[in-house]
Amino acid sequence: MSCRTSIYLAASTLLVLTGCGPGTAGPDPAAPGAAHRAGPYFDVRGLLDAQVKALSARQPGVEKQVSLRGDAPETVRVPTVKWADELQIFYQADINKAALRGAYAVDSASLPGGAVRRTYRLQPGHDNAPVLRLTVTSTGNQPQLLTATLRQDNTLFFGQKDLQLTLHNGQLSQYSVRGVQKLVLFDTLHYTTAARVQ
Repeated sequence: MSCRTSIYLAASTLLVLTGCGPGTAGPDPAAPGAAHRAGPYFDVRGLLDAQVKALSARQPGVEKQVSLRGDAPETVRVPTVKWADELQIFYQADINKAALRGAYAVDSASLPGGAVRRTYRLQPGHDNAPVLRLTVTSTGNQPQLLTATLRQDNTLFFGQKDLQLTLHNGQLSQYSVRGVQKLVLFDTLHYTTAARVQ
């Protein structure tokens, strides 16, 4: 592995895991499978908890493509993954919180093949909520695709992330994070991480 690839991986991991903003905590390692409260919206946390548990048991590797500042993507295979950390950023898309009740309008659309797409859009007057939009496409009760747009904007920092999870037969197969962040007095940073579960 080249030094440049190592730097890219370290930078992308930092970006993906921290996102430069406060987010929803992931699963508590001290209490795996701990019960959580369901809410009025799609249960992102429950989906992620189930995926972390299944992937931790199966221990697949991951092939990642990482790009910073618009450079050509570099590809690397990661044979061992700590899934609770790897999927941490996706927990930030959880909108089932008491403070967010009534903050999202829900639209449903039927798609060919019996799939249903539900989109949760942030309504005016809830500017502090980080999730602008969450879209879940499911067949039956099984999610197939989850996308979310998150934003943080204040006088010192602007950041926006587009997240995507793709599932096949109930198992995570691909995921990606594409984002931009800008700190006062620093250049704007664009980054992309795309991963395929092996």
